[in-house]
Amino acid sequence: MIEQPSNTPAWTIRHERGNTLAIRLIAWIALNFGRPATRLLLYPICLYFMIFSATSRSASRAYLRRAVGRVPSFVDRYKHYHAFASCVLDRIYFLNNQIDIFDVKVHNEDIATAEIARGRGCFLFGAHIGSFEVLRALGHRQAGLKLSLVMYEENARKIQSVLYAINPTLALEVIALGHPGSMMAVEERLDQGHLIGILADRGLSLQGEEHLAIEFLGDKARFPLGPFRLAAVLKRSVLLMVAVYRGGRRYDVYFERLADFTQLTRAARPEEVENALRFYVARLEYYCRLAPYNWFNFYDFWQ
Repeated sequence: MIEQPSNTPAWTIRHERGNTLAIRLIAWIALNFGRPATRLLLYPICLYFMIFSATSRSASRAYLRRAVGRVPSFVDRYKHYHAFASCVLDRIYFLNNQIDIFDVKVHNEDIATAEIARGRGCFLFGAHIGSFEVLRALGHRQAGLKLSLVMYEENARKIQSVLYAINPTLALEVIALGHPGSMMAVEERLDQGHLIGILADRGLSLQGEEHLAIEFLGDKARFPLGPFRLAAVLKRSVLLMVAVYRGGRRYDVYFERLADFTQLTRAARPEEVENALRFYVARLEYYCRLAPYNWFNFYDFWQ
């Protein structure tokens, strides 16, 4: 059932925990002392947030119960926090173009290269699973790949300011939501052959955005229709990209085809958009079970 918008989504009003100065300090340590030494800081940081962040701790426990099919142990919950902290730390190195220090295995890369070769742009949907920054780093290494990310910047403004300080050129690749020309900028980038990346599990945070209640990990959760409607209106293909953290320095990147709206008629749009969203949710569930500690929505996703 399609739900009309009600209250502001929880994730848009939850400010990131932590002090900007502390984040900048960790970034400085990461770049000056290297990844192995900086990873030692993750142990006390994870314990701190497990103890003092009651809301995210409760959300982690509720999610893991669904994903692993049992009551999560302390070790399970710690692994969840540590995977998140590891991905946040690694963003610093990806944004600093240091992808060579990682072991990244790409699955079904031919799907992405085929879309790049077509030259008419497409949407690349991800989720708050693993690290989307892996793709951005790969994009800087692969000739011909143009990537722009659509982001709701306010929710993570502290860490984004730090990451852009690490590599200021990346700010040019972000299309910020909430501005009058945002959607026009998306279409212009598509016409230039860009892949437009959207974390589609939280939507576009647009006024009036509708959601669909879909079975996800054993219960109904609300997923936004906005990203898929945007792709359908602009008549573009949609790919799924998930990069899961495997521990240590290892990442697995998966590409899949989600939908092809290039020949879509207006009459068929509502049904095809809903079908594509349901398929997207099914694939998210698959990856949550494949790599359960990689889900990084630390709020009640099923509320």
